Amino acid sequence: MNDLNRVPDDSDDIVVDDMIEIEDEDESMPRREKKIIKSEFKHEELREIGSMAIWTLSSWKAGNGVENLRDNSMATYWQSDGTLPHLVNIQFPKKVSVVQISIWLDYKNDESYTPNKITIRAGTNFGDLQDLRTVDIEDPYGWVDVQLSGDHTLTRTSRPVGAHIFQISIKSNQQNGKDTHVRQIKIFAPKIPLFRDDSDDEDIPFFSELDFLMHTTVR
Repeated sequence: MNDLNRVPDDSDDIVVDDMIEIEDEDESMPRREKKIIKSEFKHEELREIGSMAIWTLSSWKAGNGVENLRDNSMATYWQSDGTLPHLVNIQFPKKVSVVQISIWLDYKNDESYTPNKITIRAGTNFGDLQDLRTVDIEDPYGWVDVQLSGDHTLTRTSRPVGAHIFQISIKSNQQNGKDTHVRQIKIFAPKIPLFRDDSDDEDIPFFSELDFLMHTTVR
């Protein structure tokens, strides 16, 4: 597999949290309505942690490898060179908290190479990956922001997903295309403190541990 040949070290500041319980999707929601998940945040309001990970691909065409996903250029792209599904694996040395994965797609230039169905998975290793989100995408241009908390809108009360590995699986492309183009991918963690509401009383402590968070809402 192609990788960035960078092994993170212990000096990297990684946001650590517990894995939230992944609940079954609401079967009452029609599948075609599960579009791009909305976010209340701009990218600069979150923390991009992709540089802490080792990135690998299921396949790539020479000159269009994993480095093009992280070069901050919308003019370059990763191109797969194999059979569907096409995979991007993002592996961290420690468990990290992720709230959103953002993918830059360009249907105008990439046409049938543009993904139209993507599944994002997470787990502690490749043997226990669980599906978090599956999104259908129509004629995209720009950032496709997929939040992972389980809510349908990323807000300041959304809980992050804690995992060692995140996998992006491209299930199909526009016009039944075989190979895919993806121009950029960013992995976002919450900034510290974890989604504290500015209106909160300063005298009331804010808890971010899972044991406390599970008692903060009424089910």
